[in-house]
Amino acid sequence: MFGVVPKVIWSRYVKPDENNLIPLALRSLIIETNNRLILIDNGIGDKQDDKFMKHLYLYGGEGLEGGIAKGGYRMEDITDVIMTHLHFDHCGGGIILDESGRYAARFPNADYWVSRRQWENAMNPNLREADSFLEENLLPIRDLGLLKLIEKEGDFAEGVELRMVDGHTPGQLIPLIHFEGRTLLFGADLFPMAAHIPVKYNMAYDLEVIKTMDEKQSFLAEAHNKNYTIFFEHDTINECGTVKLGKRGYVLDESFDLQSFIQS
Repeated sequence: MFGVVPKVIWSRYVKPDENNLIPLALRSLIIETNNRLILIDNGIGDKQDDKFMKHLYLYGGEGLEGGIAKGGYRMEDITDVIMTHLHFDHCGGGIILDESGRYAARFPNADYWVSRRQWENAMNPNLREADSFLEENLLPIRDLGLLKLIEKEGDFAEGVELRMVDGHTPGQLIPLIHFEGRTLLFGADLFPMAAHIPVKYNMAYDLEVIKTMDEKQSFLAEAHNKNYTIFFEHDTINECGTVKLGKRGYVLDESFDLQSFIQS
């Protein structure tokens, strides 16, 4: 998760266990706007076999359906599913196996959105990423007629803007939610954890780490200047946070939960 950054340094921010593993969250986000109910990312899902799941060491949580129900919604209420990218931990929950063992949409009334650049990359994956693109997650989206491709950056819905970045994977979407004069930046895998705010702290999973650094620098400057809040998809401790400019670059300033952002 921290690439070339030595463990003795990154472990100050995230503590590994005896097996050198760290805990990661899988947070999705629901946005209600202009008669649309938008879900951003949907986790791993539960249709994978035991051989696949045993490597993930899942340790609980309310799950996708529980989280949506907690907000007072049903799966059928979702109108749009934005997939920031198609690595299995961001899109696997969108397709399920029904009672007959066939693939079906978990969100039957929703369109499934991803950038064209990311879709084409997933359909012809490079050797580095191939294991993260699972056919059972992706092909049913197309075959069931759910797939919608985003061609360019811009406004997606009222208050929801989509940007694209390429360092982690081509065409990753970065949603910006503009809410009552404030902006929530969905970090996806550009800022998966608060510990990834420093520009040089990047994942070994990134295809083009120099490009990731440039993209982060640009977003961090904008977030700092305009007081954006970053939503961390994979951070078990920091749900949201703001950034400040320190002696060696940008770092986490304040950390708080999403509810605090909504109510502030």
